[in-house]
Amino acid sequence: MRTISPDGLSAGPDGPAPDPAAGPAPDLVPDPASGHRLPEAADEREPWTADELTDRLRAVSAERYHDRHPFNVRMHAGDLTPEELRRWIANRFHYQRHIPVKDALILAKFDDPALRRGWARRIRDHDGERAGEGGIERWLRLGEAAGLPRATLWDSSRVLPGVRLAVDGYVNFCRLRPALDAVAASLTELSAPDLMRTRIAAFEKHYPWIDADGLAYFRGRVEQGGRDGREALGLVRAWARTCDQQERAVAALAFKCDVLWTLLDAVDRGPAPGAPGPRAVTGREAGSP
Repeated sequence: MRTISPDGLSAGPDGPAPDPAAGPAPDLVPDPASGHRLPEAADEREPWTADELTDRLRAVSAERYHDRHPFNVRMHAGDLTPEELRRWIANRFHYQRHIPVKDALILAKFDDPALRRGWARRIRDHDGERAGEGGIERWLRLGEAAGLPRATLWDSSRVLPGVRLAVDGYVNFCRLRPALDAVAASLTELSAPDLMRTRIAAFEKHYPWIDADGLAYFRGRVEQGGRDGREALGLVRAWARTCDQQERAVAALAFKCDVLWTLLDAVDRGPAPGAPGPRAVTGREAGSP
């Protein structure tokens, strides 16, 4: 099990994390004469090349991405019950609805209008250009195809506490950390296309009671995820020049993988006894077409 803090940051033994807006604080070492802590000498390590950084980032995804989580493994093997699948759809929607929120927070960090225009496309991808379009709409249709009314997905009071903690941690990370860290955290998109292809095949084979039209979100993310991942990787390669910046980028991606893993931990455990969970349409038999 992985854990994250509610604000997406960690407080060290010397107190809370520094103000992210001020950039990373210098490393401090004790001064034996005064007892005070003084800035450490400049880092003399050689930064990785851009390709070496890319290899490190891809290694994080290969080792920590949530495609390997036991819940996803069971999903793709066809071993989830209708109740478990609906629980995942309903709780994952809490994450989906916050994607444009975190992207708006990232966009606000950019001084370059061209960068803002490019990143704004991500918000349109999820919110749509108009009502009835976009990724959030397609996820709502997935819920309907699984027997979940839209009102159930929008009812945040039924979101599992662990899911809420994971999503809040990610949104606050994007709010508080510098642009490099926030963009690097989005690099899970590099692994999304393969996951979407696996998921589409699994749903078509193992969960035929979900209407095929409900899989439109997964199909759309095959192309969008690859494009967004390549775009974010280009920015991280250009921005992460020092050892500190490169290590922050790798740590940010690891943190995002922990967010997704923690979300699935909560869904896998399910609600506490007696706690409300997502309800299917009344009269629809679980698992029926």
